[in-house]
Amino acid sequence: MRTGSEPTTARSALRMRLWLSLWGLAWAVFGTAAFALVGRPGWAAACGVLWLVITVDLAVVLRHLRQGPHYQPGRDVPPYPPPDPPPR
Repeated sequence: MRTGSEPTTARSALRMRLWLSLWGLAWAVFGTAAFALVGRPGWAAACGVLWLVITVDLAVVLRHLRQGPHYQPGRDVPPYPPPDPPPR
């Protein structure tokens, strides 16, 4: 059921972001090492920058997961109620 308040009460799929970040991290590390070994410093640097971005995102995701249900409610936490309409 749509209430119109979804942007303010939306929840992020942090566990999915965690696994996607780990997958991207593995490929960025592999790409950095592979391009460095074959003598492609530009591509190795690009993969290194991507590695840094993924690491920062991973740190943010882990921080939000550790903060508990406020950021990542479990299945036992009901969804947020729609906000009260403004007084007239």
